[in-house]
Amino acid sequence: MNYGFFRTAAASLKLKVADPCYNCEEIKKAIDTAFNAGARLLVTPELSITGYTCADLFFTSSLQNAAKKALGGIVSHTKGKNIAVVVGMPVEYRNSLYNCAVVAFDGKIMGAVPKTHIANYNEFYEKRWFASGKYFSEPRAVTLCGEEIKIGSRLFDLGGGAVLGIELCEDLWVPNPPSGSLALQGANIIANLSASDEYVSKAQYRRELIAGQSARCVSAYIYAGASVHESTTDLVFSGATAVAENGAIIGEGERFCRETVVTFADVDIEKLNALRRSNTSFENSPCAAQTVDCRIKNNENDLKYRFVDPHPFVPANDEKRRERCKEIFSIQAAGLAKRLEHIGSTGTVIGISGGLDSTLALLVSVEAMRLLGKKNSDILGVTLPGFGTTGRTYNNAVSLMESLGVTVKEISIKEACILHMKDIEHDPSNKDITYENTQARERTQILFDLANKHSKLLVGTGDLSELAMGWCTYNGDHMSMYGVNASVPKTLVRYLVEYAAGVSDEKTAAILYDILDTPVSPELLPPDKNGEIAQKTEENIGPYELHDFFLYHFVRFGFDKSKLAFLAKKAFGDKYGDDEIEKWLEVFIKRFFISQFKRSCIPDSPKVGSVSLSPRGDWRMPSDASFEDFLK
Repeated sequence: MNYGFFRTAAASLKLKVADPCYNCEEIKKAIDTAFNAGARLLVTPELSITGYTCADLFFTSSLQNAAKKALGGIVSHTKGKNIAVVVGMPVEYRNSLYNCAVVAFDGKIMGAVPKTHIANYNEFYEKRWFASGKYFSEPRAVTLCGEEIKIGSRLFDLGGGAVLGIELCEDLWVPNPPSGSLALQGANIIANLSASDEYVSKAQYRRELIAGQSARCVSAYIYAGASVHESTTDLVFSGATAVAENGAIIGEGERFCRETVVTFADVDIEKLNALRRSNTSFENSPCAAQTVDCRIKNNENDLKYRFVDPHPFVPANDEKRRERCKEIFSIQAAGLAKRLEHIGSTGTVIGISGGLDSTLALLVSVEAMRLLGKKNSDILGVTLPGFGTTGRTYNNAVSLMESLGVTVKEISIKEACILHMKDIEHDPSNKDITYENTQARERTQILFDLANKHSKLLVGTGDLSELAMGWCTYNGDHMSMYGVNASVPKTLVRYLVEYAAGVSDEKTAAILYDILDTPVSPELLPPDKNGEIAQKTEENIGPYELHDFFLYHFVRFGFDKSKLAFLAKKAFGDKYGDDEIEKWLEVFIKRFFISQFKRSCIPDSPKVGSVSLSPRGDWRMPSDASFEDFLK
């Protein structure tokens, strides 16, 4: 299966200026390279058949005729090949020349799209040779290589939901690029045939333009730039090639190469269409551009040219990860500070377990106190040891509170839980779900009552991953007065605590690093005979990194089970076997569906990322929806 992926290619060509015959052969080589690699679309630079820097030679009939002949050879070369090819050349219509992109597929010319915005400033003076395509109110008929084709704004239906729109070079650099209109008319792949010269700092700006336009259009953007083989009379071109998808560069070629460079990327059409459907601001517009049918067979895709991030919530780059963590802390603390200020609270109450989530909530509370000009002692940290509490987590909880200067209180829940189990006639030796949830609810009751007693706000500690999996006790740790971690996934919680350790004093950092090394556990079952944690969450419900991966792609893009498994196998490689991925994926789907009733009544909490399960904003589903079809 192709799972909605569409392989694209952008080529920067080794060429000779004003030698269409030579350039034709180089384009053919690029077509073969792209086709043999399984690409379904190849985009070449602006005026790739002639070269961009021909200047007044564009006016000569010799160059124009040679370009048409070269086009004929290129079009013939596409016969029987399952790939659409976009090349650049001057096209004459009546009394004017137009700088055009010509689309060829299976031995036919599918249409020509003229450049709209003609650069005519600084080093550019294209209006000397070319007219603007903006004067075409509708496509016009023109004869090219013996075929009558249409020239004008067009969309090209490539099949499988992929629709191609085209703009040329300067069209991207103007305030209102044609690609915006093309996207609103249905194009989810934008090709840009370009000849952008190089000077200091321009490359980064161009890269940002490409990524930014793909984000605004919720599309793929394929950029193919003119190479170093253009004339160097006054300018140097670098042969920049790039493919962006919804704001991210997913493929990029080396610049300043002497040989042809073909850059590949596997674009996720299904993802783009899903994002558009969920974004109600992305409204369709009346279709002015005609659509040409050139459907390409796209049965399989092995994702050879796409990186699938195993940790989509966590930036791989250290510097970016630190910036992300700093920003998330700021969002969490600002939200908590506003709530405390609004209700006139004297501070916060937090149950501190010595685990990652409560540690993060405590650190956020400390920052909120700083923002409000309050003392850390206004935070009441409560350790609530129960039947499963180990010495390691208990000591870390107490040590961290003391190191941060918060007010420490210890209340054992053992006697209260035994009395409660006696009241409900439950045998304490039966360590079932009732045994576990009794402890979680007892802790929550104590924390709420302490918050009331001291006029403080009870801060929730549960994270996004736990909400997704329902790994929380209903009206136990599930409930609070404000949940600072509710949209932070477990894989990111770890890095937030690590970030905090990096900016803390030596004593606090040492405690935080030990907490980071502690297995994730609710500690509701007694420790093993060595006093170590016996109840390890990931042994029960599976690896959080897998569940966070499933969560991201399911909630953001609505991918089905087969595509989630396919992407996970690509992302994690040999770390997990196919059967293991299938097993935990089924667990994820079942738990995600049956746990919606818990998410339907969660406390207020700040959104910090693109995925949130708040029933008031991002995610709404019936609590009794069936998961059967989602498992197939």
